[in-house]
Amino acid sequence: MPFIPAEPSELTGAVLSGFALGWAMLGVLSVRFTDQPQRWAWAPATVLGLGGLSLIAVGQGAHDALGWVWPPVTFALAVWMVARIRRDMGSRFARWLLYPVVVLLAVVSVGAGTETVRSRTAPDHAMPGQLVDVGGHRLHLHCTGSGRPTVVLEPGAGMSSSTMGWIAPAVARDTRVCVYDRAGRGWSDPTDTTQDAIQIATDLHTLLQRANVPGPYVLAGHSFGGLYALTFAAQYPGEVAGMVLIDSTAPVSAPTPTGRPDRSYDPMDRLSALLSSTARFGLMRLIVGLSGDTLPPDSEDAERASLATSEHLRSTIDEYRQGGSSAREASALTTFDDRPLFVLTAGEGSSPGWMPKQDKLAALSTNSAHHVVEGAAHADLAVDERAAATTSQAIRDVVSSVRTGQPLKQ
Repeated sequence: MPFIPAEPSELTGAVLSGFALGWAMLGVLSVRFTDQPQRWAWAPATVLGLGGLSLIAVGQGAHDALGWVWPPVTFALAVWMVARIRRDMGSRFARWLLYPVVVLLAVVSVGAGTETVRSRTAPDHAMPGQLVDVGGHRLHLHCTGSGRPTVVLEPGAGMSSSTMGWIAPAVARDTRVCVYDRAGRGWSDPTDTTQDAIQIATDLHTLLQRANVPGPYVLAGHSFGGLYALTFAAQYPGEVAGMVLIDSTAPVSAPTPTGRPDRSYDPMDRLSALLSSTARFGLMRLIVGLSGDTLPPDSEDAERASLATSEHLRSTIDEYRQGGSSAREASALTTFDDRPLFVLTAGEGSSPGWMPKQDKLAALSTNSAHHVVEGAAHADLAVDERAAATTSQAIRDVVSSVRTGQPLKQ
């Protein structure tokens, strides 16, 4: 239904309306064409229909208002439906067609109720730093330490500033370090703007300027964050004094499509919004809960709280959707001249073609170092205490090279 906004609440309402229509059809068609009328089907049709239309008409406000009401009502409805199906439907095959749908309804209601309780009763995580308007939305920026050059940390794909919980404090002992949340992550506002590498680099530049954080900068990007660091260096070469690429995704040299898609009519954008709504049913909190604790406690708690939100999930899906464009845009940096460039590569879990791409990144500068961190996987370079210490040291080495003019040690 293209006339419905591509927002999680409205699209969830459309799905509920679709289920309501299905139950209504069961009620009507069973009365007209069978000797087993299922008039009880009008009950779920009414409940789901009213909920769906409320979400479509009011959006997020309806979800917030009904968050405490609809989970128990829906669960009670599911239990009642099972009893009516067993009593009124004579065909065993037909019953087993409907049971999975009703069970799904019950599971979703339990998950949504649990998520409502957890989200409303969980302790608030005090925001460090500040929110800065970059034009239509605000980004969270947190700077610590003192000295120049300023280090700017770019978390990896789907990650927030809290992921840098080991690295930022270690680097802050030597110089000023800033970490921020991209749109829709952590404490930053979501945005409808296409978040490819060029837009992310532009927003970051605006953020630093408006927050009075002058260059020169040492950029340190992990995973996809490396693409954004490369793109920033290509767009603002005079403001970047050094760079650290932490098991960075490699750029792709290919023609960049002209223009940007109209998100209002992008089916993938609508699917992204719909999938992100699953966070409201507790799915992301369940997945996050299965992962181990590797960051400092405060950072771990803040990261888990962010990962559990629908805004974070949608921004992550959109980030991977833009991955191809971001990789092409990062290829605009063809040389880093003789500025210090440190490339770190995970020693575990890399694909066979990964290492040559990392060597190519190191070749961007005549003053570069490339180290393989044995025993560390891709994510470990940011979230594992021991591997993150290696990352922090690489950043400090680049800072020292910028200050002294001495080349990096191989």
